[in-house]
Amino acid sequence: QVQLVESGGGLVQAGGSLRLSCAASVRTFSSYAMGWFRQAPGKEREFVGAISWRGGGNTNYADSVKGRFTISRDNAKNTVYLQMNSLKPEDTAVYYCSADLRGSYLAIESRRWDYWGRGTQVTVSS
Repeated sequence: QVQLVESGGGLVQAGGSLRLSCAASVRTFSSYAMGWFRQAPGKEREFVGAISWRGGGNTNYADSVKGRFTISRDNAKNTVYLQMNSLKPEDTAVYYCSADLRGSYLAIESRRWDYWGRGTQVTVSS
């Protein structure tokens, strides 16, 4: 069983930055592709980005965050990060961490991911 715990959310002004963390309780963290999704009120959960398993040499981002958000992973700490810069009010959402054993970092559909955290709220004020 994989447990994922997100942290780092909060309230920030437009143009500001936040770094989200997701700690995974699993023995073979490096074997999991890791992803980030978000869900705004009244909207479906949407893909934000993902990073490949093993060394995390490959990443994939939604067009809406490309160039502003960066995903990285530290396998020694069983943690994946989402650095969010130049935040916009439309980035306001609950952000969820996801994991998939030997999964594809190109998977943008939430049903492709097996494990989920409980989410952390990000609010960007204008």
